Amino acid sequence: MPPLRVLSALDAARIQWYHFKAIIVAGMGLFTDAYDLFCIAPVLKMISKIYYDNQPVGTAVLSTSYAIALLGTALGQLIFGYLGDRVGRTRVYGLCLLIMVLSSFGCGFSVCTTRRSCVMASLGFFRFVLGLGIGGDYPLSATIMSEFANKKTRGAFIAAVFSMQGLGILMSSAVTMAVCKAFKNAGEGSLEITRAAGIKTLAPAEADIAWRLILMIGALPAALTFYWRMLMPETARYTALVENNATQATKDMQRVMSVTMTPPIPEEDSSSETPQQQPSSSSYKLFSRRFLSLHGRDLFAASANWFLVDVVFYTSNLLLAQIFNFSNKHPNSTNVYDSAFEVAKVAAIVAACSTIPGYWFTVYFIDRVGRVKIQIMGFFIMALVYLAAGIPYSWYRSKHEKSNDKGFMVLYGLIFFFSNFGPNTTTFIIPAELFPTRFRSTCHGISGAAGKLGAIVGIVGFLWATKHKHYEEDVFPDVKRVRIAFLILGGVCIAGVLVTYFFTRETMGRSLEDNEEDEISPPASTAGTSSVNVLLPRQ
Repeated sequence: MPPLRVLSALDAARIQWYHFKAIIVAGMGLFTDAYDLFCIAPVLKMISKIYYDNQPVGTAVLSTSYAIALLGTALGQLIFGYLGDRVGRTRVYGLCLLIMVLSSFGCGFSVCTTRRSCVMASLGFFRFVLGLGIGGDYPLSATIMSEFANKKTRGAFIAAVFSMQGLGILMSSAVTMAVCKAFKNAGEGSLEITRAAGIKTLAPAEADIAWRLILMIGALPAALTFYWRMLMPETARYTALVENNATQATKDMQRVMSVTMTPPIPEEDSSSETPQQQPSSSSYKLFSRRFLSLHGRDLFAASANWFLVDVVFYTSNLLLAQIFNFSNKHPNSTNVYDSAFEVAKVAAIVAACSTIPGYWFTVYFIDRVGRVKIQIMGFFIMALVYLAAGIPYSWYRSKHEKSNDKGFMVLYGLIFFFSNFGPNTTTFIIPAELFPTRFRSTCHGISGAAGKLGAIVGIVGFLWATKHKHYEEDVFPDVKRVRIAFLILGGVCIAGVLVTYFFTRETMGRSLEDNEEDEISPPASTAGTSSVNVLLPRQ
């Protein structure tokens, strides 16, 4: 079946201003996602000083604080991914952003200022709601960008959207450092005893405002793009292939982009093309036997790879806040602002030196090297680094070799570089390219939700597996258990190499409409043939 001319025109369209506008509008959602998900580490340091009598937050509270937003994110990916296919991508796109903005402010306005149980419960509720909005943004942003992009640079455009996460991480660190510095300078010499949950703790009263301000600032980037997000037209692929309205799809694209269709599509021709797409919207359902035979392997590969990389990526970010301390002071002896400042500073260094460069290496190479090769390379090098860091970890953490912190930081930076110039980015791209239009957002949401479950497994598992028996007596996790965790993460990366090599198909240079052709083209004589014969071979 020949593709609709408007879709062929999109595949061949030159790079133009609307592509970059779509990257910014979609990317700012990912920017806000990263800001909100990663600013919680320094905020929890501040909360421990204010509400926990200068002691580390308990493992149960800490793991719940991290996991609650990720659980909301997983649920949001499933709900909004499904809605994106049922009612349209752009119809629910603004709702995700609105949820993020309101819940970010809600986190800052968490009720109570004296009872820590009340504060943490309120913060947990709003972060769960925040996760719903963040989760919805993942499948919708990836799907919208993939369906607007041309075939030649589609991977680079989706990677550019995802790369905004790096800027979000950097911004969350910069804002945290700026707020802490400003509040520290403004309140210099005015420390007073503040009552929190019936416990006396040395912390300025205004510190309770500082952490709330950090959380609320995360709403501003999303709010600034809300107007432009609401103006985005529905993607041509959804309108033409799911709503069966090729004429409207053509009009929408010609309104925002310069697309050339030769010969021009007459009004009567457009109506005659619409019935051709009818099989694409009614031939089989999600998770039917037909779907599983054609796309089951792809869904498994996308979900498994995302699960594995998020186990590594989110655990690594948690490790960053737990095992690094470049201050000359013992962490428990620093004031409320310095403790958060140190965590944010380390995160900013890693983001600027390895995370952001990794994203942009992917933007440059993704349509030159291919998704599968980059993903295998990233998993493999991360495995090597984890083994290199884990085997001699006791030496790295030796109290008599504090200078080893910087050498270990270099190794650790390589993990973040090859995570982003590797599977952390490619697992976001591939599900947006593998599935038919009417299932694309849903399948991306399922894959992403599997990833967030992996993040919860990694974070909660690490926190409980590496804690001291007397956790409150030491600020760092147990060295021997961290070493074992590193080795396990190396094994997870090796599993990612195997899943990618044996199950993941290359999508570079492949039209999204190839997914539609796969599903309706097999003749009756191939009814008993295995799905491998129907799918395009891995390149």
